[in-house]
Amino acid sequence: MTVPRDFHYRIPMRVSGQRPGAHRSTSIGSGQEFIAHQTLFDRPDPRRLDLRASLRDPEQRWLVRVNRQRAGIPVYLMVDMSASMTFGSSESKLSRLVDFAHALGDSVFRSGDALGMLAYDRHERTDLMRPPTHSRGAGPMMAEALAGARADQPSTAGILEACARIAGRQALVFLASDFHAPLTQTSAALDLLSHAYVVPMVVWDEFEARAPDGDGLMELRDAETGQRQGLWLRPQVRSRWAESFTRRRAELEQLFSARGARPFFMTGRFDPDALSRYFFEAV
Repeated sequence: MTVPRDFHYRIPMRVSGQRPGAHRSTSIGSGQEFIAHQTLFDRPDPRRLDLRASLRDPEQRWLVRVNRQRAGIPVYLMVDMSASMTFGSSESKLSRLVDFAHALGDSVFRSGDALGMLAYDRHERTDLMRPPTHSRGAGPMMAEALAGARADQPSTAGILEACARIAGRQALVFLASDFHAPLTQTSAALDLLSHAYVVPMVVWDEFEARAPDGDGLMELRDAETGQRQGLWLRPQVRSRWAESFTRRRAELEQLFSARGARPFFMTGRFDPDALSRYFFEAV
């Protein structure tokens, strides 16, 4: 397996972390972003003394420069581990997220952020939970855990439990799922993550939105419940099949845009250049 290379990410919001990093922050420190001048009496830091501004000051005060520093932010990969994530033509959706975990680990380590993981199916998957760490091995550890985990539950109700763990915190969250669950459930999860910058990663197989070719009776198995039923394929059915995915895509885009998020559709293998462009456009 060829592990995808890393990608570049920046978030368009200011973060409030105190640990130095690569993102714009609200914290005052040793950064390069100038805010204002203050008197040396109010801010006794002779290292920041601005002689030119002091000479121009009509009140003849000693002035120091006040800058904002850049800060780090915790990054989470939140993974849908329900049974539908095992579907795939050449490889499963979950296998593609294993590749993404490798790339995410390299990207986060290069940016100086902390990386953690949350997962869910019917309940929160505490066996896959990884607290944020600055370790270089965080990505491979997450990928290994995902590769060996079971995904056989027919429900994603645990997303609310997983989101509640970081509710109210500022973070960058990659919410990875095929989003075939009811939209009311997804909407409630986004409400819990209102303080975070959420990147909804819609993981679809490249053949998922297209009905099989040919006409005739076909047996289908529900990836979530395992139930089987027959379907008579004909042109009208294939047309409705494609229309349902087009409609679902529009519903997801509307849901996420209403909360200030923009979905990243990962159809097929993970493309790091496409995700880099996603963040460049957002910033």
